[in-house]
Amino acid sequence: MDTPTRTKPLAIREDGPLAVNTNSSSTAFFDRIQNNRALAIRLAVAVVALVVIASVFAFVSSHRAEAASSALAEAMQTYDAPIATPDQPVPANMKSFSSLEERAKAANAQFADVANKYGSTDAGRNALYLQGVTAMQAGQNASAEELLKKSSDSWNHDIATLSQMALAGLYRSTARESLAIEQYNKVIAKPSTLVPAGLAQLELAEMYEANGKQAEAKKIYAQIKDKDPKSASAEIATQKLSGPSAQ
Repeated sequence: MDTPTRTKPLAIREDGPLAVNTNSSSTAFFDRIQNNRALAIRLAVAVVALVVIASVFAFVSSHRAEAASSALAEAMQTYDAPIATPDQPVPANMKSFSSLEERAKAANAQFADVANKYGSTDAGRNALYLQGVTAMQAGQNASAEELLKKSSDSWNHDIATLSQMALAGLYRSTARESLAIEQYNKVIAKPSTLVPAGLAQLELAEMYEANGKQAEAKKIYAQIKDKDPKSASAEIATQKLSGPSAQ
């Protein structure tokens, strides 16, 4: 049994320190503690203190997570707000925006606030990813790339793969095909619950198609179809293989 780590050493007895013999029985160890009443009291107080600290930490963590979730929900309301147009007006009391870019900028500021304040929570990690997405939607590509790269390193694999897909989309839109391929292949190699390998393969194949690389696209569609023929991705791949572009 390892000696417990302490932030402050126990006081030394006048007749010498209390050594813990890891080879002795647990009964002998507790007998020695009982023979040293002062030490036993100090150990009991230390245990109580640790329990209190753990309880406080759990309460603070729970409260912090709730605050983060609430802040993220508010940011999502902005992100989901409707776009008002002359032919599609919205009620006067409803929050709305005149363009997608305007809405993205407003939501981006809120997501940034959540990510900065609550970065260690699930809501904060989600906010960082959405901050990158909205930066891209607002035309702030350099900032979006930096944020999505950071988010793609998240220990939460779902968020990491979402960020990798968003990065691939950013690279596609800025004519950086090799970097987009790299991100798609990362997801294909290590997919997540939210982002299956088939989805990344479809996006990669469609990028090849858009760039006139029909042979590469057809090869990927065939791989999707053969690997999981009953999946939704395979159904799309089958349609692509039998479509005009496959001729």
